Amino acid sequence: MSPRRIVSIYLPHFAIQRWRRRRFGPQTPSEPDPIVLAREGHHGPVIHGMNAAAVKLGIEHGARVTDMKTLVPHLQVEDAMLEADVRDLRMLSGWARRWCPWVRVDGKDGLLMDSAGADHLWGGEAAMLADIRQSFGKAGLTARAAVAPTIGAAWALARYSAEPQEICAEGEIAEALSLLPVAALRIDQDTITLLKRLGLKTIGALAAVPRASLARRFRHHLALDANPPKRLDLAMGAIPELLDAKLPDPPLRALRKLAEPIEDIDNYAQVLGVLLPDLAEQMDQRGLGARRLALTGFRVDGKTSTVEAATSTASRSTAHFAKLFESHLERLDCGFGFDAMMLEALVTEPLPQSQHSLSGKIEDGIDLPHLIDRLAARLSPEAVLRIVPQDSHIPERAERLIFAGSNTDAAWPAHTRLRPLRLLDRPEEAEVLYAVPEGPPAQMIWRRRTHRIVKSEGPERIAPEWWREKSQTRLRDYYRVEDSEGRRYWIYREGVPDDGRGGAPRWFVQGLDA
Repeated sequence: MSPRRIVSIYLPHFAIQRWRRRRFGPQTPSEPDPIVLAREGHHGPVIHGMNAAAVKLGIEHGARVTDMKTLVPHLQVEDAMLEADVRDLRMLSGWARRWCPWVRVDGKDGLLMDSAGADHLWGGEAAMLADIRQSFGKAGLTARAAVAPTIGAAWALARYSAEPQEICAEGEIAEALSLLPVAALRIDQDTITLLKRLGLKTIGALAAVPRASLARRFRHHLALDANPPKRLDLAMGAIPELLDAKLPDPPLRALRKLAEPIEDIDNYAQVLGVLLPDLAEQMDQRGLGARRLALTGFRVDGKTSTVEAATSTASRSTAHFAKLFESHLERLDCGFGFDAMMLEALVTEPLPQSQHSLSGKIEDGIDLPHLIDRLAARLSPEAVLRIVPQDSHIPERAERLIFAGSNTDAAWPAHTRLRPLRLLDRPEEAEVLYAVPEGPPAQMIWRRRTHRIVKSEGPERIAPEWWREKSQTRLRDYYRVEDSEGRRYWIYREGVPDDGRGGAPRWFVQGLDA
């Protein structure tokens, strides 16, 4: 059996490099100005990541943003994208299986691999580490890597060694770690401070302390992060530490090889009817539902043709997916025929088993997502929309159109005032006459027609959103008016006389059937 060889990959600038990639794209050089990423701490925002310019100014991880802004007034502060970083690191762990199959995420900025038996495929451990660093560099990430017999030793060397890549052979752990600081043992800051007060600044100094004395001093510290003796044993290999790497689940797909090539839609539908139950059973076993499926036909000439169907909510309904694929099957290009077909779930979501009712009947609301999916399949998702509220009190910005199947839980505010049944796409200017300044309108000319106003209600004053608009934006006074023919309008006056933000007030029509 091959001895364990653990590879630790450390990405020291992962947060700022991923932020830069998301913000500016792959070819953006480093910024000349100091930039830091901030996350919430116990006493306000703290530094989570920084660029090279900020490092040169002495800014440190974990420092309070307010303190650093005092030292560097021109410091640019951006919000850290913690959830996006977690997703990206998880994706990197899957990509890193190109070197060996046993890979898992290590904290917020690293990966761990068990490369035993795999390094010879890359020409040895040195060549493998060099390829790892080069590959991460091509992806825009600075990487340090180390390989050692234990997780603790590899972790320490990757982060605290003077060289960007280190190889520690069996039996050389104590020597390789002796000059590293005690922080390399994966202990918390309070324990590091305590050891320094005791004069134990390096791992070698800590290892030289009699074992009984060290164990007695930390006997009440049960957490590993606060127990240097246990961490030291883990790094030296005295206590085994397993690398629990979860292998990815196999893809959800169903495949049928055909005795004879098929060339017509009826045969496609028949094969689809066989594939759908197979795929639904796999999803049911994993507690998943599909949001997007792909049907692929393998042609006798070696080419493929694929069509996709998407749903607004996760589903395992074979009848529903069969309906969605009906209008797509004719787009399959079979050439001289398909000799195999495959159905694959491209996007899935958790979908626990549920019972609609004791009678087995489907509840009234269960078919709405299916109706949305069928309309979107026939008309395109851009044609099946619904209105959702937005966080704004300006009428034209208070709502927007989204795909009807989107999962949005925004609640409509409870308006105390009436709103028109129809808003115009954009307010249209009108000429309004009124008896006294700032008084109700008496007559309106709109779209070349004169409307004599017989009833009016208002004004309802709406102030501009000062946090997103220019300082010269004028307030609005809204009126619900009715003309002599019974037509109702929602109009507003932009500005008031002598407000210092422009000339005479202007009038606009914004809504009908008010």
